[in-house]
Amino acid sequence: MSFLQSLPAGDSDLFFCNFLRATPNLFAGSAFLAFGLVAGILAAIRRKFDALLIYFSLFASLYGLRILIKSPIVSVPMGGSIAFSRMSSILDFLMPIPAFLFFSATGLLHRSGRYVGYLLAAVGISLALVTCVSNARGTYYFINNVVVIFAVLVLIWDFVRQGISENEEYILLRRGFLAFAAFALFDNIAGVLGSRLPRIEPIGFAILLGCLGYVTALRIFQRDQQLAEIQKELEVAKRIQLSILPEVFPENPRFRVEARYVPMTSVAGDFYDYVLTEENRIGLLIADVSGHGVPAAMIASMVKMAAASQRANASEPAKFLAGMNAALCGNTQGQFVTAAYVYLDAKAGELRYSAAGHPPMLLLRDGQVREIEQNGLILAVLPDAPYPEVAFPLQPSDRLLLYTDGLIEAANTRGEFFGLARLAMLLQGSASLSAPAVADKILHTLRDWCSSQEDDLTVVVCDFARN
Repeated sequence: MSFLQSLPAGDSDLFFCNFLRATPNLFAGSAFLAFGLVAGILAAIRRKFDALLIYFSLFASLYGLRILIKSPIVSVPMGGSIAFSRMSSILDFLMPIPAFLFFSATGLLHRSGRYVGYLLAAVGISLALVTCVSNARGTYYFINNVVVIFAVLVLIWDFVRQGISENEEYILLRRGFLAFAAFALFDNIAGVLGSRLPRIEPIGFAILLGCLGYVTALRIFQRDQQLAEIQKELEVAKRIQLSILPEVFPENPRFRVEARYVPMTSVAGDFYDYVLTEENRIGLLIADVSGHGVPAAMIASMVKMAAASQRANASEPAKFLAGMNAALCGNTQGQFVTAAYVYLDAKAGELRYSAAGHPPMLLLRDGQVREIEQNGLILAVLPDAPYPEVAFPLQPSDRLLLYTDGLIEAANTRGEFFGLARLAMLLQGSASLSAPAVADKILHTLRDWCSSQEDDLTVVVCDFARN
């Protein structure tokens, strides 16, 4: 038998009358609870802690639940349930706590307002705990109403004495809060005086919720506009950065060079350049600026200028890097640069190599991979830092691989780095492939290794063939 069927005819009519009178509260409570739950879901899916959103979610959810529980459609079927009565009272005592936390998170409260909030929280939690073990008494509600009245008055004073702001959002929030505070004050004073006047506080909360919704929508619109402008600027920055990278390496009977550049974001700090592109002599530079995004990309532009100023030293890698270091020192705003430069001379049959804190160059010769590492200090730290240089003979079919550390430091889902050994094995098995195919295979293998790109990636492959 259902609850309605069990009621006498007169009680059933009374129940329906109460239901009709409670319809506005049911609608309001459901709406407030829905707003709170949506805010809670948004807070949960965001990557960072958002106090404003979390406190608003608790405030709106508890407020809506409190209205629904006190409506006849819910309270009448529960009858004289002690557990239901205690839960209703606990909600009454706890509901003001997230409200004050919310207003505190907006930054609108002074120190006195925050202290009163702590007092309100202490009293509310104490009354809720006492109610858990014994039924709420009229004294508890009297204490709660008095504390809430005091807290609201202090909050109003705190809000008003901040002065008048011309900011549209602040004015709207101020009006919404004062409306809610006025209605809440009226209801709590009525509770202290024992008045049976209808509760009007939900009207004030609806006004506050409307103001908050408008401000939130306005901020979202403004943020979308800002993001659109930032995206346009990033696209321009991306085009500018791509313009500083060299185009396809010119046709050369003795050298074949292929490069791949994959930034983590729209712009990046990786950089490569073909310093020399003569028939018998070439110079290849690769660099990696610390950090990511626009700051690193700006430093990468400075690296290009520093490299261009050292073309006279292109045949001497140690002097080339030393000159770049001197040009960059004091101009990188604390960011550092790693770099590697290799000079290849087909007539002399020689390669010379020097690096500044960069991962070793890999040389594939006769099916074996050799690491060539001759590092000095990273660039842009000490203006007079020395850079050692090493020389090796060039042999037909030699293949060189320059890369940035984003390649070997890429991690898979188990946290394992791709690593230098794995890269060397990949290069070792590429002898039958062309330079473009090798560069593509390296990046393809890396994408299969890691689920997401955590750093900028640059690969430069150079093949040598003696006529």
